[in-house]
Order: sequence, then C-alpha cells, then structure tokens
Amino acid sequence: MTPVVPGVLSADQVRATAQSIAAVQEPSGAIGWPDGHVDVWDHIECAMALSAAGLTGPARRAYDWLRRAQRADGSWPRTIVAGAVTDPAAESNHAAYVAVGVWHELQVTGDGGFVAELWPVVRRAVGWVLDLQAPGGEIAWERDADGRPGGHSLLTGCASIHHSLRCAVALAEYVGQPQPDWELAADQLAHAVAWHPGAFADKCRFSMDWYYPVLGGVLRGQAATERLAAGWDTFVVPGLGVRCVDDQPWVTGAESCELVLALHAAGQTAAATQLFADVQHLRHRDGAYWTGWQFANQQHYPDERSAWTAAAVILAADALSGTTGGADVFAAAGAGAGVGVAGSGDGCDCAAGSAEGRAGALEHP
Repeated sequence: MTPVVPGVLSADQVRATAQSIAAVQEPSGAIGWPDGHVDVWDHIECAMALSAAGLTGPARRAYDWLRRAQRADGSWPRTIVAGAVTDPAAESNHAAYVAVGVWHELQVTGDGGFVAELWPVVRRAVGWVLDLQAPGGEIAWERDADGRPGGHSLLTGCASIHHSLRCAVALAEYVGQPQPDWELAADQLAHAVAWHPGAFADKCRFSMDWYYPVLGGVLRGQAATERLAAGWDTFVVPGLGVRCVDDQPWVTGAESCELVLALHAAGQTAAATQLFADVQHLRHRDGAYWTGWQFANQQHYPDERSAWTAAAVILAADALSGTTGGADVFAAAGAGAGVGVAGSGDGCDCAAGSAEGRAGALEHP
C-alpha cells in the first residue's frame, strides 16, 4: 500500500513524488542533490522514501550503491560526483545513518536476507562512528581528509546518531549479535544531548538544533513537549512551514517535514497534520518538491527541486498514515535508558569537572 494523508495527499500523488526521486537516480544507484553531488545521509533518506512508497527496486539499487561505496574503514566520503570522490572527509552522522535505512527496510519489507547482506556494512559504519565518541558521550562531527577528528560536535548530528545507534542495536539483536557497547554509547550520547548543550557547537539559529533532540529520540514525554513549544514561535511560520534559520524569511520543505515527524513522535498528531498540509505549497505539478520558499521575496529559494525534500514528504506521509511497517521508525527511536529527561546542564551533577567525569553519568532524575 502507498501512504495516503486524507485531504492532503492521495496515493497517486505520493507515488508521483516517489517517481520524482527515482527519476534522478543515477545508473549506479546513487541519488544526489540537484547540483549532482551525493552525500550518503540524504541518499539513505531517499532510499527509505522509495521503499515506503513501494518502489522496492530503486530502493534496493540505492542500498547496493551504498554497500559498494563504503570505504574499508566503515565511512563514506562526504561528497561524490558522478562516481568520483570530490571531498574525502567523512561525517559521523552520515555514516551512522545506514543503520536507520537498513532497519527501516526490514520493517517495510520483512526481508531478513537484505539485513544479512547489509549487516557487515552497518557494523563497520557504527565502529567508525564510535571511534569519534568523546568521554562525555558527544561524537565529533567528522574526520577530515587526513583522518583527524573534527574539533567539535554538532547537536543535530549527534541527535541523529542517537537514532541511528538505537536502530543499530535493534539490528544487532535481530541478527543474533547483540552489541551492549553500542547501547551504552547511545545512552551516553543521549545524556550529552539532553543535559549538556555546552558540549556542542552553537548552531541554535538553525531549526534542526531545536527539533532534532525530539526527532532523534533523545526527548520524549513532557521534555519533548516543552522543547517543541519553546521554539515554535521562533521557527514556525503559520500556513507556510518551518524556517531553516531563525533570522531569514525562508521556509524549507525538508525541515518542515522533519518537524512533522518529530511532532508525530511526540504524540502531537493534529499539529503534525496541519504542518504537513501547510507545506504542500512547495509541491510541483510533477510531484517533486521545491527545496524552499523565500516569503519576503515571494520566490522559491534555491531555484531547485531536491530529491531529499521529496523523501522527507513521503516519510512524513507514512508516519501520519501508519501505512507501512516503517511508519514508526522515528517514533520508536526513543526506546532506551535515560530518554525523556532533559535539562540545561546547570543542574546536572556531572556538569562540573571534565568530560571524563561526565562519562556514563545517567543516574540523575
């Protein structure tokens, strides 16, 4: 079945959106940006959307490309253009996201053979990511082209990695190779995201830093409700969607649909559905979606329709409709110790002293 959101998107419209993604897939299986470069996070998001919309063949070609493009150390280059590496550095949230894609594909298709084939890819990727974890739980955002860890961590990226680690733990259980160290790493990472904002570079002007702790499963319950309420008036433009950054009159489809997923995960279905309806002004007649809308100038910005925006739309539609087995892949990300508590860091006993002193400190309420 194809996701349907009554009164907003029909099955035929969702299929057209999926076809718009498949139309830009390269013969190799890669799915890139409008400018032609491929990064694996957005590539995986597109593969997930293709699968959710029933385009299993293109989705599997995308995962096959991902398997072939992985480097021996478990990472992927930051950007690839037409099969050639254009930036050999690697980002931690990119590598980790393969676990979300593989877990989602299992939930949608039930194909254990696919998991068996991709499990070594997931295991190498997670190992590479966790080599970047600091004693306080946060994970450096990259390794540069010379293999040096990035000098800081990113809140959005680490919240996404938390989701990835939860999916990786579930995959490990599924294949009968439990990884308790991964679960501990996820708990430590959740603790850093929830309680130690000072461990991350200041990117608070970006809406993703606002909602990703909910989307990535770190915050649930009252903590999620309070987090979403705190940034709502700053980032949400009624009738249009979500700003990418708080200081520009620019709403973007991907951020809007990710917030739909976060709201759905937090149990705020009515708000999620309304926001999903609001962002449909970005839909093109061919089923693709404009990346964003500059509402002061009244024009699409940038002048492009991106596959990853279309992918976010499909995944949001699936979450709202509950159509596929993968519909709750974001809502279920909160399973694990320590989730649902949050603070500024000021009242956390482990905030004083070194990062080493914070490691594993999950005891406080």
